[in-house]
Amino acid sequence: MFPPPVLFFLLTLTLLLCLSLPFICSSTHASENHHQAQHLQAMNMNMDPVEKETLFRVMENMSSDRKWRLSNPNPCKPGSSWPGLVCKLAPDNRLHVSRLDFGNPPNPVCKTTATFPSQVFELPFLQSIFFFNCFTHAKTTISLPSIIRTATSLQQLSLRSNPALVGHIPSEISLFRSLEILTLSQNRLRGRIPPEISRLTSLIHLDLSYNFLTGPIPKQLGSLRSLVGLDLSYNALTGSIPESVGQLGILQKLDLSSNLLSGPIPNSWENLNALVFLALSSNRFNGYLAGALPKLQNLQYFIMDNNPLFMPLPSELGKLVKLQEIRLANSGYFGVVPASFSQLLNLTTLSLENNSLTGEIPTGLNSLSKIYHLNLSRNMLVGVVPFDSGFLKRLGRNLDLSGNTGLCLNGSEVLESAKFGIGLCGNNRNGSVLQPMKRSEAPALLCNLANFMFSLGVWSMCQNYL
Repeated sequence: MFPPPVLFFLLTLTLLLCLSLPFICSSTHASENHHQAQHLQAMNMNMDPVEKETLFRVMENMSSDRKWRLSNPNPCKPGSSWPGLVCKLAPDNRLHVSRLDFGNPPNPVCKTTATFPSQVFELPFLQSIFFFNCFTHAKTTISLPSIIRTATSLQQLSLRSNPALVGHIPSEISLFRSLEILTLSQNRLRGRIPPEISRLTSLIHLDLSYNFLTGPIPKQLGSLRSLVGLDLSYNALTGSIPESVGQLGILQKLDLSSNLLSGPIPNSWENLNALVFLALSSNRFNGYLAGALPKLQNLQYFIMDNNPLFMPLPSELGKLVKLQEIRLANSGYFGVVPASFSQLLNLTTLSLENNSLTGEIPTGLNSLSKIYHLNLSRNMLVGVVPFDSGFLKRLGRNLDLSGNTGLCLNGSEVLESAKFGIGLCGNNRNGSVLQPMKRSEAPALLCNLANFMFSLGVWSMCQNYL
């Protein structure tokens, strides 16, 4: 034992050495940290035996890539964990499974006999599950065990591209109250969307697309106030859109395309002012659209092809200055192309083909410097095409004006007019009417009248006059 003066001297010397040569102390400190990490690693190397056995059963059911028990007897051991497996340290100072990912190399590839492993929900700390292209041969359903240990931990459940995954979406899925992302896309699920999904109030993204779901959209989905993305496309959903969808105030993506939905667009959608992407194509929607549209000031993509709307194009779209794509083909629109579309300076795509549009192309469209795809084909537009050579050259074959017998291209343009499906003004080539027709001419008047009577089946009258 050193006397106090000597001890004080040694402590002072050590302090001075640390200040002048810090690597001495830092290396000592690093060494201590390393020993502590090794000790902690040794403590946590062994998983809970019950959890480890559950994990082995899940892996043996899903994948035959290797003999999992023999090749990796300690699945969460640092430095030798399985592909597709993530473990995290829990408050009990043990490593637990937090993520399982199957089907996407280098993750485990699913064997052809794989069926849905309900025991995966017995892993108490599991936060994320991904099954991609796993259930391909043996028909299986989403089954849940009687005791769900992941009810408070699971945040993401993704079952995608599984052609043998059939049956209904179980209403018990509402027990996963911490779910933020639920993806059940590109499977063969049937039946109705369970209204109990509305209890998943933490959901940020809900994707049930590309299945065979039927029945109406549950009005209870309006309770999912945290939703940012909702995709119900490519199903067989029927009925009208519930007004409650307008309560999803922070929704940014809404895709209801390719269903059997009908009725008008709810006025409550004016509250969806965060909406960026709206897709409603290939349904049976009808009615006036302008009620809610002007409020959607953040909308960038408006896709509503193939609906029996039979109405004028809403000029209010010109107020949505952030729009980049408008797709309104094959929907019975009549009247003129609104001049307000010329205000959409961010527009890159405008598809209005196969409607009954009349009048001249607005000259202001020529100033849309970002547009690279313009399709106005198979309408009844007339007059000289107002696009200069720079516009025509920039779009090239991404410009389609064919099927408008009253359109022609100014002969001073050096580009081939046939490239765009029309002829040169003053010639008679390819069956086109090459001189712009006056609005006062009788055939045009009859065509305008036919537009309003389109749904009554008298369009052939116009064709006979022409």
